[in-house]
This record gives sequence, structure tokens and C-alpha cells, in this order.
Amino acid sequence: MLSHDRVWAAIDALAERYSLSASGLARRAGLDSTAFNKSKRLSSDGRPRWPSTESLAKIIEATGASLDEFTGLVEGRDKTGLAPAQRSSVPLLGFAQAGAGGFFDDAGFPAGQGWDLIELPAQATETSYALQVQGDSMLPLYRNGDVLIVEPGAATRKGDRVVVKTNAGEVMAKVLDRQTTKSIVLISLNPEHPDRDIPMRDVEWVARIVWASQ
Repeated sequence: MLSHDRVWAAIDALAERYSLSASGLARRAGLDSTAFNKSKRLSSDGRPRWPSTESLAKIIEATGASLDEFTGLVEGRDKTGLAPAQRSSVPLLGFAQAGAGGFFDDAGFPAGQGWDLIELPAQATETSYALQVQGDSMLPLYRNGDVLIVEPGAATRKGDRVVVKTNAGEVMAKVLDRQTTKSIVLISLNPEHPDRDIPMRDVEWVARIVWASQ
């Protein structure tokens, strides 16, 4: 049964799952940093105050979680759809290195030598790996030094945040707008950088971002 306490507990759990505080989750979603404070969960006369559907939609979008995942948190069940991780760490590579070649197989899975390792986030699977953001092309969502956990085996859909590598060695993180057998259309995270419409013949691989550090 849906209850005030369960909804707020799900928000806290979602923040924790993505290594954020309640305030950090609010900021990432473009909300006031105090929106999810404990003091905001009750009105001045002590009545329960519910989060708005708009704020819930924003935190789901900001974390890249699914509605099904959030519902699972409300109901006290894990509905991420991700397999349990079998490792304590995942491979880590910088975006510039990733474009140099030799680090991935044809499907976009880690290969070769030169990978560092970082502690395994809860959202990662045994096929996940990490890419470290370099530069400002992904502002304001991702900053220089942020770490993105990507899952090359995960299904992608419109609105997902993805990492794409081209045959020319360019590696980029953008929002998936449309993908067909002929082309992939990507929306830039940074308004100062152009959106992209890339022929699929020029795409080496596409991987969904399943977690990002703050």
C-alpha cells in the first residue's frame, strides 16, 4: 500500500543507491537543495507533506533510474533489473584514453591492458566498466573528474543517457533521442555543444550510463 513514509523512504533509498545525499539528489534534479529535507516532510501543523509528482519525475530522470525501479523502492523490492555484481571493482578509463583504441572489443566491452580499477558501485554488473569525464563538454550534468558507470549489455531507449564511441575514436556522453538501423540522434548535455545525428555505419558501440558519481 502506498504511504507517506514509504514514498519518502524510497526517495532516500534512491539517493543512497546513486551515492547522493537527499540534498544532493535534489540539486542534481534541479530542485531546491532543501526540497527533500526531513523538515519538509511535514507541514507546520504536523500533517504529512507529499513530494510532488513533478519532483519525483525529475529525480528519476536525473539519476537515470526507471519508474519501475522507483516503484520497487517504494514497495521495498529491488526492481533494477540488473544482475548481482560478482566483483569488488570495475575497470576505469578516461574518455581520452577510451578514444585511443585497443581498450574495447567490437561490442564495447572492456578488453586489453591499461585499465585502472575503482570500487564497484551497487548499480554495476559483471560486465560494467567506468569512464572518467574529462573536460566541460558534459556540463552541467557531468563535471570534469566525474565517473560514469556504463553497461554495454543494457537495452537503451529514448531519453537514456548513453556513451557512444565512433569508428573515428570519438567518445561522447549524450542523451539518446532516436536510434534506427540507419542513424542515431543524440542530444547534447551541454547546450554549448551541438546535438549529433550520426550514421550507424560510423558508430562502433553504444552503452547506457547506469550510474554517475557526484
